[in-house]
Amino acid sequence: MTSLDPLSSITTALTREHLIPDVLPDSFTPSVLFSVIYPNGTEVIMGNELTPELTAEEPNVGITPMNMADWQADATGKEADEGKGDVSYTLVMLDPDAPTRAEPIYRSFRHWVVTGLKPASENSMTSAGADDLALKTKAATCLYRPPGPRPASGIHRYTFLLFQEPASATGFTVPEGEPEHGTALEERRSWDAVAFGEKHGLKLVGANFFLVRAE
Repeated sequence: MTSLDPLSSITTALTREHLIPDVLPDSFTPSVLFSVIYPNGTEVIMGNELTPELTAEEPNVGITPMNMADWQADATGKEADEGKGDVSYTLVMLDPDAPTRAEPIYRSFRHWVVTGLKPASENSMTSAGADDLALKTKAATCLYRPPGPRPASGIHRYTFLLFQEPASATGFTVPEGEPEHGTALEERRSWDAVAFGEKHGLKLVGANFFLVRAE
């Protein structure tokens, strides 16, 4: 049996659960692996089934660029001479199945937006493994809201999308007044994460997700 490489496995899982095309375009090709780990040790693993209780607190993130040569060049090349060399990421979490997968009239519900994630350095990855947690350099743009699906609403696909931020001496911040700052229930509804990335020049590089069964 031929085993898939990690990035191909991501695309296969996303297609199997119809996140491609419900959330992501058919053209999506991941280039960065990332882990999502909750404070209680629960890890998101490409479609594993979890519970609201296990995912109640804001998680941590581990980022592993697959092409370390390119990543190092971004961090230490000409851009670094201009003060723009640090590679950073934006992570979002959403539920495309709000209120239900059959009738997702609020697709997608925004659960979390955080910018300025800094991956572990190459040396740290080499010596301590790829699971080193990314540094959160900024407060969340949209505070983490844990899963809370309606009773009897079926399976929800809670999805994390990782974007590489544009090079900047000051780092990327979502401008004040943008809808991503809204934290009220109604402000989180009907959000398009891919359009958000395109609007702000963010490059979509990774995806991960877990399932919650609301009975």
